[in-house]
Amino acid sequence: MPQFADVAVLAPLGRALTYEVPAGMRLVPGQRVVCPLRGRQLLGVVLAVGVRPPSAPRRLQCIGAVVDEIPALPEELLRFMRELADYYIAPIGEVMRAALPAVERDKLANLRVPGELFALDRVDGARELTVRKVLYASATDAVEVPGTLRGQAAGVLALLRSHGELTVSRLEEHFGNARAALKKLETLGLVTLAQREREPDPYFTEAMPRDAPPELTEAQQHAASRILGALDGSLELKGFLLFGVTGSGKTEVYLRAIEATLAQGRGALVLVPEIALTPQLVARYRARFGDDVAVVHSGLSARDRHVMWTKLREGRVHVAIGARSALFSPVPSLGLVLVDEEHEATFKQEEGVRYHARDMALLRAHRAGAVIVLGSATPSLEAVELARRGKLEELRLPSRAHAGALLPEVTLVDLRRNRGGPSGERLLPLPMHRAIEATLAAGHQAILFLNRRGFAPSVVCEACGVVVTCPACSVALTYHRAGGGTLRCHYCDYATGHVKVCEACKAPALTLEGLGTEKLEEAIAKAFPAARVGRLDRDVAAGAEAEVVLDRMRNGELDILVGTQMVTKGHDLPRVTLVGVLNADAALSLPDFRAAERAFSLLVQVAGRAGRRDLRGRVLIQTRNPEHPAVAHAARHDVLGFIEKELAERREARYPPYFRLVLVRVDAVDEEVARAAAQDLGMRARVTAPVLDRRVEVLGPSAAPVARLRGRFRFRLMLRSADRKALRLVAVELASAAQHMDHRVRIVVDVDPVAML
Repeated sequence: MPQFADVAVLAPLGRALTYEVPAGMRLVPGQRVVCPLRGRQLLGVVLAVGVRPPSAPRRLQCIGAVVDEIPALPEELLRFMRELADYYIAPIGEVMRAALPAVERDKLANLRVPGELFALDRVDGARELTVRKVLYASATDAVEVPGTLRGQAAGVLALLRSHGELTVSRLEEHFGNARAALKKLETLGLVTLAQREREPDPYFTEAMPRDAPPELTEAQQHAASRILGALDGSLELKGFLLFGVTGSGKTEVYLRAIEATLAQGRGALVLVPEIALTPQLVARYRARFGDDVAVVHSGLSARDRHVMWTKLREGRVHVAIGARSALFSPVPSLGLVLVDEEHEATFKQEEGVRYHARDMALLRAHRAGAVIVLGSATPSLEAVELARRGKLEELRLPSRAHAGALLPEVTLVDLRRNRGGPSGERLLPLPMHRAIEATLAAGHQAILFLNRRGFAPSVVCEACGVVVTCPACSVALTYHRAGGGTLRCHYCDYATGHVKVCEACKAPALTLEGLGTEKLEEAIAKAFPAARVGRLDRDVAAGAEAEVVLDRMRNGELDILVGTQMVTKGHDLPRVTLVGVLNADAALSLPDFRAAERAFSLLVQVAGRAGRRDLRGRVLIQTRNPEHPAVAHAARHDVLGFIEKELAERREARYPPYFRLVLVRVDAVDEEVARAAAQDLGMRARVTAPVLDRRVEVLGPSAAPVARLRGRFRFRLMLRSADRKALRLVAVELASAAQHMDHRVRIVVDVDPVAML
């Protein structure tokens, strides 16, 4: 009797497809196969194999070939990913794509006839791949004529400008005609192409001497013993919230837990929020566990990702460390999952399959029978609520681990009463100026945090008040002085030369408004000419390059580091005794119910960079609203006080963690087409909700806060309910309806949204 297989084809389809299994072919779930689809041969993952009922419809197509003898996805990971696809109402094939090594997906292009297999790379280490020549692409400083670039050429250029130099193979992962687009851009002088030997894997090029585990503090010892108790089965609860102040030694607790996991013959998964954090973390983990570590994140080349994936799948390494995509690593016999800085919004994927790595880490650990630890100095309200409901056990690290290290003294500087200081800049008033002077005189280092990159956040006409905006987005253009002076959109990366005349009134009265990190670096260098000043933001350092700047701080080559959010994340800089937050209000003004929580977390995290050793730290927070709860509680290091107040407000306003949300985003080039589609979805939602006894609240549709982005008009509809099942029924109904709507409209159903703009 013939067998049939349900296959998740790696394509954005709404469901798995069923194929006939040829006689003599043996299949098991998790294997990769080659399947025919609409005249093409595509890679897919077998989800289930069985005998089809006698009432089967017309004869189905046959699977062309089997790629793996051993399933590429182990049973535990395969089950988890099917649940993830179901929860986020995401195409199962796109979810599977995220778990498979990209180097093998790329080779699918070589497939020509049914049954022909592409060759699998079988490499033992990344060093064996360094002889391979790779073609790199990078954007020049030239500026295109507005409106001349469209389609993939515009997309490729935007990606290069935002991410710096990339390999052509990496660009081909995003754009099918990347090579043709690059040739056009090279002809226009907008891109340069260079072929050279690929750089070796940056994390394993040098031998790492083993470290000696430090003596634990009493609080660390208690936390470690509870986690180890869960690992050995003496505790029934397997989930923990490790709530420790900045510098309290959470990482050492993680290391002890991993050590115990490896001793049991099981594997561990460590998730971090930023790729930039990975180098220093990998160094610490390698110092403890040698090379029994795999680094997994999107910043690696396709081949390096394949090497790491293969080592894990074959059980040659047992610890995976990486950003959110590391969630899909085939860790052997998964026994421990760690989510560091679990509160970070970057754990939410905002393109493609919109999963939240922290939430799905909880699910994967539960399904695998693994222990999970969420760690943070400012835990998310969702994690706090899980602990209060008994789903997680809260473990506290109330003081810094290093003997003599105290939490910094925090001073609020009211910008309403303190105008510009000696430098003349409004955001460098006298208290900040004097604090920097004192820090430099003592031979210490300072960090100045301003979450605005560029030279000036906006360009304004003094004659008519019009702000120069992006032609494709409803946002102001930011002036960047580097590269001869350009106006750049930080959303779509549109760039143009610095205009001199107002388009609205034709007056030559344009002026730069506000302060960005580029201008701040210049102002600090002028105000303190003897100081060595550096900058850390996405314009000067991305990915591994950020570690170069941080190493200069660690080595004492810089006195003052100016930067955006990149300077706030987990860096251990022993000689930093002053942290200045130049404008705490910027994060509070966003139209997002999480704005206060994010601002509070950011303030606490950046303050935590000061005084991490024997030198007492000092933090100056500049604000025009010192009474705001996020600012006031951060100044007192009062995390619990802020959590209580914010939870009360969330409950009253019917927001997470007490209510669940689904955000339906609608956009189109034509504003009226987008509006009509949004209104149609709103009507469908309101028809469905009464069937569920009105357990689902429908809000909108309305224009998004950023009403136009990348040339598309944006509307949104929000569903809200305390009943997860009822909410899902309405969301599924809208997702189904979206598949049959005007093809000019793009509709995204975002379950548990994080970005509300």
